Amino acid sequence: MPNIVEITNLTSPELDVFARLTEAQLRNRAEAEKGVFIAESPKVIGRALDAGYEPLSLLMERRHIQGQGRDIIARCGDTPVYTAERALLAELTGYELTRGVLCAMRRPTLPSVEDICANAHRVAVLEGIVDSTNIGAIFRSAAALNMDAVLVTPTCSDPLYRRAVRVSMGTVFQVPWTRIGNAPEEWPQPGLARLRRLGFKTAAMALRDDSVSIDDAALGTEEKLAVVLGTEGDGLSPSTIAACDYTVRIPMAHGVDSLNVAAASAVAFWQLRVR
Repeated sequence: MPNIVEITNLTSPELDVFARLTEAQLRNRAEAEKGVFIAESPKVIGRALDAGYEPLSLLMERRHIQGQGRDIIARCGDTPVYTAERALLAELTGYELTRGVLCAMRRPTLPSVEDICANAHRVAVLEGIVDSTNIGAIFRSAAALNMDAVLVTPTCSDPLYRRAVRVSMGTVFQVPWTRIGNAPEEWPQPGLARLRRLGFKTAAMALRDDSVSIDDAALGTEEKLAVVLGTEGDGLSPSTIAACDYTVRIPMAHGVDSLNVAAASAVAFWQLRVR
């Protein structure tokens, strides 16, 4: 039977996860295994459930209980479903719910770099990218263009932030990913050395005079290639570029100096894919 709970008190502690905890607080609960993230919209929640993620509670507009949220409720067993009208939920969360459904889910234990790269031939490495929208868009491109994995550096934004998950359309649950290092000093040299031990050549996406074009034939012959993308604005750090095997540029026209990192990732993933 669905466990439907009508919201009568906006200050109820059971609603903290949706209303009063920051993304950082959700991620850093007292014990790592109790970390939580928020998935938004039935499609995104469905993809998380398909991937085996554990639902903890749902927040849903009342009209969606027998509508677009019905299948999600059926899949979540006795998980509590907190419900109210749209205006009250917006007052609670501070924003309009996308498709009227949120789900608090248990954070997974991340695999090791070695595990997710064991059979990989093309991986993306995201260095210090802080905009959640860009993170989500990169994951969507990685899924669509068949990248084997995504690695995020210690200073990179969390792929399970609500906005990143939503913009990815749930593909963050489909592409294997993990962190390559947990402290800033573990990137770039230790992380790049780790990739080399796994057999990867590294390609730094950067606009430099000594860079090769993204359609350079040598890139396509690499059996294992890690495509390294840098933060918004500044791009990759000079030490990262210097330590990579290739420096790669996307040729620009009409005086445009560069693409947004999310757009650049799509071009790079397509051109550098395994053929």
